[in-house]
Amino acid sequence: MSKLVIAIDGPAGAGKSTVAKALAKDLGLCYLDTGAMYRALALAASRAGMSPESGEDAAQLAESLEISFGAGDPPSIWIGDEDVTTQIRTPEIGELASALSTHPGVRRVMVKQQQAMVADGGYTLEGRDVTTVVAPHAQVKVYLTASLEERAKRRHLEMEQKGLGELEYSELRKQMQTRDHRDITREDSPLAVAPGATIVESGGLPIEGVVNRIKALIPPGY
Repeated sequence: MSKLVIAIDGPAGAGKSTVAKALAKDLGLCYLDTGAMYRALALAASRAGMSPESGEDAAQLAESLEISFGAGDPPSIWIGDEDVTTQIRTPEIGELASALSTHPGVRRVMVKQQQAMVADGGYTLEGRDVTTVVAPHAQVKVYLTASLEERAKRRHLEMEQKGLGELEYSELRKQMQTRDHRDITREDSPLAVAPGATIVESGGLPIEGVVNRIKALIPPGY
């Protein structure tokens, strides 16, 4: 499995992270959360007083930022020697990450780092442009999706379970709808179904069902 790459794109709340982690565990692969990398950048940018429009400054910050993943299930994420796993999961940081990711300079820096990580294979990775830009030659490419209502309910429950449930469901749904539009319509690397990708609808399916459907797409010999 060392050379196998499974790339999963899709809108927020479709279950990409959960499915990618489960696949990595089942298949003995590493897991790369590209969204967490953008969130880590957003946290650092927020601390530096940057706004959603600070594209050039954020790109320069990304060049110098040391983002890494640690041990654990799920893996922790670090900026330098600081564990920021919890801090990056707030709605505010998610919104800033989405906004900063629309800037071409930011995406170029982040994509370069992500491509270096998965160059030798042995990864599952998920995000908004991993099948189209980061790993277009992945052996398995999936576009994982679900209805907006289903995704908002999942994300709201997830936040409540993590003690981050201050946001009302209706406001969270509105934020996700805005983010969907931003991701799909951005000029640089928009969220799209990549050539050769398989669309998988996660609504109504248990995690095991989604994982098994994706595992069935692995070519013989891996």
